Amino acid sequence: MLEGCGLNKSYGTLKAAEGISLSLVPGQILGLLGPNGAGKTTTVSMLAGLMAPDSGEVLVDGRPMKGDSDPAKAMIGLVPQELALVDELSAGDNLAFFGALYGMRGKKLREAVEKALGFVGLEERSKDRVSSFSGGMKRRLNLAASLLHDPPVLLLDEPTVGVDPQSRNAIFDNLGALKEQGKAMLYTTHYMEEAERLCDRIQIMDHGKTIAEGTLRDLSALLPATSRLLLELKERGGREWLPELLKLPGVQSASEEEGTLSVTLRDLPTGAPEVLAWLSSKGVAYTHMSSERAGLEEVFLALTGKGLRDS
Repeated sequence: MLEGCGLNKSYGTLKAAEGISLSLVPGQILGLLGPNGAGKTTTVSMLAGLMAPDSGEVLVDGRPMKGDSDPAKAMIGLVPQELALVDELSAGDNLAFFGALYGMRGKKLREAVEKALGFVGLEERSKDRVSSFSGGMKRRLNLAASLLHDPPVLLLDEPTVGVDPQSRNAIFDNLGALKEQGKAMLYTTHYMEEAERLCDRIQIMDHGKTIAEGTLRDLSALLPATSRLLLELKERGGREWLPELLKLPGVQSASEEEGTLSVTLRDLPTGAPEVLAWLSSKGVAYTHMSSERAGLEEVFLALTGKGLRDS
């Protein structure tokens, strides 16, 4: 549907994108995850045809995109990180303006505006000035503008920045519906929880390069430990048994803080029973137990040596 092949872009000595390759698939969301300055927006700009790569190419349905006037660009809807709205105009007039830029006129334009406003839940605010909208409502209208021409491909660059939780969930619901419609989507974010919740595949960027890609399961497999067992210990006291616990097969690390024992395991189904049996044999009692899968923060930390938001 849409592919980026070996995309490179530099600003002087700064390499904003270095050999970036990706592919969007109908009915799937590809997450482009990385800290601010990783090169996500530069990559989106090249994919949308707003910026020419220094080298590499963008393919739409297998054909190279050529210049600003390439008709293939009509297949792409862009939700930019910066709001592309005119505050002095109403919501409906904003969409009518963007629809006209797509060459839409008359009844077709009116129906597209009505449909887009309804999709993002703003049909009752059609005649209200955008200046009266909350940040979350503006983000939803920004999404509506990208949908007017019903593109099969959507590029969303940090679409939930600065929005309230209710608006964020509304946008997530919209994206789920678009996915069911078969849209091929790219979603850039520096929020790990968004990527984990929304994306079928994830591509992690740092300093202009792809450092890992795959499903969440694929990325978790890059870690020496993929799961964490958490136990609230019944009694606080000496932990002289911790070094011995570390010797159990499959245990990668073990620590205790404020009465909670945290044990990282290579494989939860096989490792957890062994740990629990061992603790029982040592008379170590606990009042609550839970487990969690290693997330993208741990993956990013393992690959780069730093936290995602500290980059």
